[in-house]
Amino acid sequence: MSPITQKTETQLSSEQYRDLLSKILLNIKSTRISMARRMNTAVIELYWNIGKSISERKIEEGYGSTLIKRLSTDLKKEFPQMGLSPRNLWDMKRFYERFEHFPAKVRQLVALLPWGHILLIINKLQEDKAVEYYIQQAVEMGWSRNVLLNFIKADAYGHSVELPKLHNFDKALPEHIQEQANEILKSRYNLAFLEVQQPLKELELEKKLVEKIKFFILELGKGFSFIGNQYRLTLNDKEYFIDMLFFNRCTRSLVAIELKIGDFQPEYVSKMGFYLSLLDKNMRMEGENPSIGIILCADKDNDEVEIALQTAVAPVAVADYQFCFPDKEIKQLIIDTLNTDKQQKKRI
Repeated sequence: MSPITQKTETQLSSEQYRDLLSKILLNIKSTRISMARRMNTAVIELYWNIGKSISERKIEEGYGSTLIKRLSTDLKKEFPQMGLSPRNLWDMKRFYERFEHFPAKVRQLVALLPWGHILLIINKLQEDKAVEYYIQQAVEMGWSRNVLLNFIKADAYGHSVELPKLHNFDKALPEHIQEQANEILKSRYNLAFLEVQQPLKELELEKKLVEKIKFFILELGKGFSFIGNQYRLTLNDKEYFIDMLFFNRCTRSLVAIELKIGDFQPEYVSKMGFYLSLLDKNMRMEGENPSIGIILCADKDNDEVEIALQTAVAPVAVADYQFCFPDKEIKQLIIDTLNTDKQQKKRI
């Protein structure tokens, strides 16, 4: 080894070496994940084409069973590890026929899902709009099959369309982000992962949400990053505190959340507007959009909320929350999510 090489190596401190190792490991892991996704997409496209070939020849279950068995046998001789059983061939046909009439953008999302997710959607859902909803959520949120199953059983789609969203985004936000802001907002939030057994004070609710922040972000939706709770703002030597502060990548804006354990009160809107003005003045960075406020209440009167929002200048939304899904299966959802994370870490 030359003296020059040796000198270069000794110039790397322990911290620099750890940084180098960390970057390389991150690149390897991200590349493996990217490769796995591309491979999955290729497999799903293959299943689509196989299903299309069978469907176009009008082969139906019953009289076509013998033909499919023969086809399966011949295919497995060439590709014994590909899972080309008669049942899977029929599933590929159902897959093609279920999604052939959907728009191209939906089919593109379907190709990003694992085969088990697709079969679950085919078997559990009939309504096209519900199918689109769960496909989009599963892709964007990275749901495991078990998480997807629990959201379907809890009728997350039904609850997403039952209630109107109450906000003033159409007049308080620039036109180019109004749609994105509306998409990240829900009309009701489920906080059953807190496993609340008794009445809470607002600070206790906030503390529990911070403890389970991963699941709260999952419930909030796509693109949220947690910044902090009881986030401190100042104005003329006075201190103000926002219950929870997030940044959303979709809207490129700060999102302040205020928690209220009681009914909605009109004065909550003006207080939130004040916080948003402080955020825009003190924290908003160049290129970011106006800060957005979400007020979470135990209950609300929609007429009262609409009147309160009419005079609000800052973009504010009001939603309520509940502590359980209708079928009380949120606990299983949490367990499945944790197990999925452990399995993914092992694979990586």
